[in-house]
Formats: sequence, C-alpha cells, structure tokens
Amino acid sequence: MRPWENYIRDVVPYVPGEQPQGDGIIKLNTNENPYPPAPGVLKALKEMDGEQFRKYPDPSSNVLVEELAKIHGLEKNQIFVGVGSDDVLGMAFLTFFNSKKPVLFPDVTYSFYPVWARLFGIPYETIPVDEGFQIRMEDYGGRENGGIIFPNPNAPTGIALAAGQVEWIAKANPNVVVIVDEAYIDFGGHSARFLLDRLDNLLVVRTFSKSRSMAGMRIGYAMGSETLIKALQNVKYAYNSYTMNMPSIILGTEALKDQTYFEDTVARIVLTRESTAIKLRELGFSFPKSSANFLFVTHEKAPAKELFCALREAGIYVRYFPEPRLKDHLRVTIGTEEEMEVLVRFLTSYLKKI
Repeated sequence: MRPWENYIRDVVPYVPGEQPQGDGIIKLNTNENPYPPAPGVLKALKEMDGEQFRKYPDPSSNVLVEELAKIHGLEKNQIFVGVGSDDVLGMAFLTFFNSKKPVLFPDVTYSFYPVWARLFGIPYETIPVDEGFQIRMEDYGGRENGGIIFPNPNAPTGIALAAGQVEWIAKANPNVVVIVDEAYIDFGGHSARFLLDRLDNLLVVRTFSKSRSMAGMRIGYAMGSETLIKALQNVKYAYNSYTMNMPSIILGTEALKDQTYFEDTVARIVLTRESTAIKLRELGFSFPKSSANFLFVTHEKAPAKELFCALREAGIYVRYFPEPRLKDHLRVTIGTEEEMEVLVRFLTSYLKKI
C-alpha cells in the first residue's frame, strides 16, 4: 500500500437502486412516481432563461422556502431546503448527532442511516422491529441516546406509526433531537408536521422525489423549530453555500403551486396500490399494510431472490435486499395501472410453473 492510501477515509457506501436503460423496461425498484410533474413545472422549464445560469443561485432559496412555508402554515425560519432529502438528512446527522451516546434507529429501515453514522463517526444502535416489522414506540423510551431517527412510513416495509406514537417518542426523549423522515407520508399515515408547535426537539424531513414526481431535480426539505433550522443553516453555510441549483428552486416552487394535480396523482397511486394488493394476495403473496407508494411482499413458494432475477430477466425491475431480515421479501414500487397489470400477469404465469 502506498503511504498516502493510509489516510483515505474508508467507508462502506450506500447502494442506490439500479437505474436500467432501454425501451420496454418496467421500473418498479426505486419508488419513483410513475406520472410526470405538475403541468406548471413543465411550462416553467420551457420558459426558463438559460442565460441566468451563469449566475449563482439564491443561497437561501427564498422563493422555494416561502412557498413551502405557505403550504405548511409555518414561518420561513422553520424551513430548510437541500439537494434531496438525503442531503437534508445527512446535514441533520452532522448537525444534531454530536454526543458520545448512540443514535437510535430501527434495524429494518432506510439503509443510508448507518452509512452516515459511520461516515461522520457517530455511535449508533439499531433497535429491532417486531416480527411484523412494526416499530415499537416503547423501545425508544427510557434508553440513553444521542438522538433518534426513523422513517414514517418506514422503509422498506411501508408501515406507518400513528401521530400519537411519534409524539410519544419525541416527548420521551426531550434532551435530544428526534428526526422523522417522511419521504412517503403523502401516500398514507399522519404527518408529524402538526406536532411542531409543541415539540421543539422534533425535525420533520420530506422530499419532492416521490409524491411530487421530481426525483431528478433533487429537492428535499426539513421543518422544525427556528433553533433547529438555524443550526442546520449554519452547518450548510460552513460546508457549501450554494447547495440548491437555480432550476431546482424555480421548478420546485412551481410544483408546489398546483395542489389539485398533486392530490390527484397521489390518489391514483394509492388506488393502484390497493387494487394491486388485492391481486397479489390472490396469488398467495403476503405483506404488511402499506402507507407508502410500494408493497413489501413475500411468497411462501417463490424465493425472493429467484423471483427478483426472473422479473429482471423479463424487464421488470423491483428491489431485493440481501440482509438477513429482508432476504425473503421484495419491495415493489407502485407504477401505473398498466405497469402493475403487466407485473401481475408475469407473476401469475411464473407461479403456475413452480
């Protein structure tokens, strides 16, 4: 080994979902929205003045922050924006998890959490979900910790905690910051946003990647007390003042202005999720009730890895996780009604052969 290699930071990275290319592919592996962004987004994109790109964007992303504050009934100083919720969450780890006590999160959860913890040298402890993959709120009470984070609904299970359970966890841990990752909240469940008025240690993080159909623009945001948001801003400006690019700020703002389109699109996905769930149960699949835009499925007669490979060969991409507690399951994103019909037809044919 060359001497300088001893000083390279060695981390095990997060593995993102595969991004297959080509025609005829049904992509149900990364929980993207199958429908386009709001019409106003596409109109603003066509009208965008490219000459402006020579200038730096507004470091405060003011127009986007203003629109978010208006929609959520908050003050501007209660909103923080970043390059996707991953950027916001990573910044939150760096900002709030600085004690020598372990940060707590579920053992079955978003797999980026342990990556950030190791990257930033943050001690952590995973708390097992129960046999039904449910987060038990009581496991987060009376336990010494340096902070808590969990998705609601959880990933990759899609199971949601009730707002009262989230509130209990935050109240049981008043001396640390509790982060609720609400990437999938628009598809079901109750947002913790409405707890912010009485819980100053709570940070709620969301993304435009799922329900807003803008995964390619990388827009995420956090909501919390003025103190928490100010701390995030300080860390951001100590790292990179211009995290949000100009097109993302402009197009993200437009996406927020068409609430009717947003609600209609989410409703279509939820309807497709429920109809697909009925068909998959008829085929012998089992899965917990999902409050997200995906189903976390298993089949007694079809090993998950073999089914994953068969689907992939047929041009249908779903997500397989090899971890011990997940290896018997597949996470299936909800696509269009037509895409899900193709999936069901393939599964019907496949299962008849085993």
